[in-house]
Amino acid sequence: MPLSWQFLLLLCTYLLDSRLVFMTLHREGSKIMIFTFIGLLVFNLALTPFLSEDPIARGVIGSFSLFIFGVVVQFFRVPKRKIEINDGQIISPADGKVVVIERVFEDEFYKEERIQVSIFMSPFNVHINWTPMAGLVKYAKYHPGNFLVAWHPKSSTENERTTFVFENSKGSVLVRQIAGFLARRIVYFVKKDDQIGQGDEFGFIKFGSRVDLLLPINAKIKVDLDQKVIGKQTVIAEL
Repeated sequence: MPLSWQFLLLLCTYLLDSRLVFMTLHREGSKIMIFTFIGLLVFNLALTPFLSEDPIARGVIGSFSLFIFGVVVQFFRVPKRKIEINDGQIISPADGKVVVIERVFEDEFYKEERIQVSIFMSPFNVHINWTPMAGLVKYAKYHPGNFLVAWHPKSSTENERTTFVFENSKGSVLVRQIAGFLARRIVYFVKKDDQIGQGDEFGFIKFGSRVDLLLPINAKIKVDLDQKVIGKQTVIAEL
């Protein structure tokens, strides 16, 4: 069997067995998934004449192509999650791991000390960003910048990023989407003066990134360093 057809057969089997065909996928991944599929198909087609007599090599390359496509597809999955609305709680805006909990001076909007909680998202995490609280978008600004690794201490101030301030009667929280070494496109769907609900989708970062939360000094932090958090589910702090 030609390598390209073997890849297509493996792909169909994988999609059916893993139920990816029934998974909701984010619209931001449409072009990337199509281009990845076409690229892998062309790659398999180009190798077919050289591997026609080597079924083992065909199987290895077809399986590798399938793995790459599977990684790309799962990156854009949209999980179905319910949320219990609570104006006094700050919920996680992203899936990932807590890599920073510290007091910092926030000099873009508040001009005062805040507690920073940073969440690192690996390429295997869901990369949708959800609003941590309901209220008004008081501030929204895009900043061009560098592409340092997302866990670098200076990534919060030097990388490409967007800054949002969400506010309600309980207080306000600043949220930053930060591009990482792999994540070179930040997408956001809200603007200044928008009214948002807790857990609404406000953005997406592609392929490895970080989200910072700048919380009031008196906020009660409910997470620990290195803790894995789930977007729309894990309570980060109480105001």
